[in-house]
Amino acid sequence: MKIIGKNIVLTGASCGIGLDMLNILAKDGTNRILAVSRHAVQLLAYYSGNVIPFDMDIGSAAGVDAVFEKAGECFGGEKIDYFFANAGFGYYEDFNYTDWGRMLDLYNTDVFSPMYTYAEYRKHLAGRDGTLVITGSAIGLVALPGYAMYSSAKFALNGFRQAVTQEKPKSLRLVFAYPIAADTPFYRKACPIPIKKPFPLQSAETAAKKIVSGVENGKDLVSTSAAFSVFHYLSGVIRPLRALYLAGETRKFREYKRKY
Repeated sequence: MKIIGKNIVLTGASCGIGLDMLNILAKDGTNRILAVSRHAVQLLAYYSGNVIPFDMDIGSAAGVDAVFEKAGECFGGEKIDYFFANAGFGYYEDFNYTDWGRMLDLYNTDVFSPMYTYAEYRKHLAGRDGTLVITGSAIGLVALPGYAMYSSAKFALNGFRQAVTQEKPKSLRLVFAYPIAADTPFYRKACPIPIKKPFPLQSAETAAKKIVSGVENGKDLVSTSAAFSVFHYLSGVIRPLRALYLAGETRKFREYKRKY
């Protein structure tokens, strides 16, 4: 079913996959979209009408609460039909430090925020139909060197999905997306020096199209890459295949360590 004439909240809306999802969802002008990011008002100033940019850091309970409050104002008290919990960030690094705050910052945004959003959205719906779309990652299925914190966060989120899917009311549809590495500003923010991105790589536009079409086509699990889905299945059966792939990613990490 096409997403038209709906009330939508989209976090992480001003760059990467989130921005491309915004472009898709806003295209025909029938959806009302609360587009959330830390600098949404500035970065999405060219939008008007059905898109309402909203500056908010959703890495705290107060931030998520503010998003729900703003949605109530924007949608005139009507329910949120679709909530895309897409915001997130990662680190590319050698995990060799003891910085509790740095670890907590990532988990607040990538794990606790979507979990809290689920609970708040469930309360908001109060038995009405609604769809929560959470952007996970293929790295939450296959961990990569250099991404210890980010991988662990996405693994945690995947575990949350597996459990809460069995608990949720039937009226709440939960969709979980597994994009592979996308060519976005994510990597510039993840590391202060240029790095070789994971293989395979796809465009943010491709990932966004796959996620939105997956939601529209009734899928609860959305992979943005058929090749990764095949690899993930085969690597569970043919162990050397996974080892071969990880050896290539480990070489990239060792090259990074020599430079930084």
